[in-house]
Amino acid sequence: MLPRLYRRLYQMLHREDAQAMVEYAVILVLVAVVVIVVLMVVGNQVQNVFCNISGALGPIRGPG
Repeated sequence: MLPRLYRRLYQMLHREDAQAMVEYAVILVLVAVVVIVVLMVVGNQVQNVFCNISGALGPIRGPG
């Protein structure tokens, strides 16, 4: 029982499609890091743009 389980685990870890999934995960992490860095750099500018837009629209009036 244990050797069969070990053999299945070994085969699962050494498949080529598993390597492709790891590569996609690494690419996804790199893209996420780039997006976070870009947002940190231009985040204040984007916030200012939204504040200017909301200020130009005026106060929000509720129902009533």
